Amino acid sequence: MKILVINPNTTASMTRKIGAAARSVARPDTQIVATNSQDGPASIQGFLDVATCVPGLLEEVAHHPDVDAIVIACFDDTGLDAVRSLVSVPVLGIGEAAYHAASMIANKFGVITTLSRSVPGLEHNLLRYGLAQKCSGVRATEIPVLKLEEGDPATLDKIRTEIRAAIDQDKAEAIVLGCAGMADLMAQLSAEFGLPVIDGVAAGVTFAEALVSIKLGTSKIGAYSTQ
Repeated sequence: MKILVINPNTTASMTRKIGAAARSVARPDTQIVATNSQDGPASIQGFLDVATCVPGLLEEVAHHPDVDAIVIACFDDTGLDAVRSLVSVPVLGIGEAAYHAASMIANKFGVITTLSRSVPGLEHNLLRYGLAQKCSGVRATEIPVLKLEEGDPATLDKIRTEIRAAIDQDKAEAIVLGCAGMADLMAQLSAEFGLPVIDGVAAGVTFAEALVSIKLGTSKIGAYSTQ
């Protein structure tokens, strides 16, 4: 099968990281096509970026009509409903995928994200998905998305600090990494803290493969109908 993993921002280095994370969990016969929008913000941090990236996202999706599933690799699940309205194949947001994965393996999960202004959007999504009661809290590291591309040890230390607070203070039993730019940290942090740490790219690709395998696509009756 062929899965389009699309980064809705325009930062190619992040797309490469996302593609590597996707391929590391994909089945041997799954082809991962990792791409990013050509127009829009360089990073997505808050409501304005979420809105302005959607046109570029939809344009990029239209360039790949032959895929079996689509994973939107922005933790805000940017443009998720719009893309589902555009295509009939399964479309997953990495936020939604990570939340559902965490809810199946822990009583309570914490979310570690980038800037404080991103927190309300993630909280809104948790309510929308019916999973707010499973979340122990959304914590901001105050790390800009593009800072994650630099590999600075101090950046990782800030993420560690918030994970420890989520475990000790919020009683989180699993951690969701709330940014696609953290996709390469899942295994390291899981081993370090001794609890499940979930990357939405990995969860999204794995769930997409499952939906394709059981021949499920996006419903075209009701909300996602084009009629």
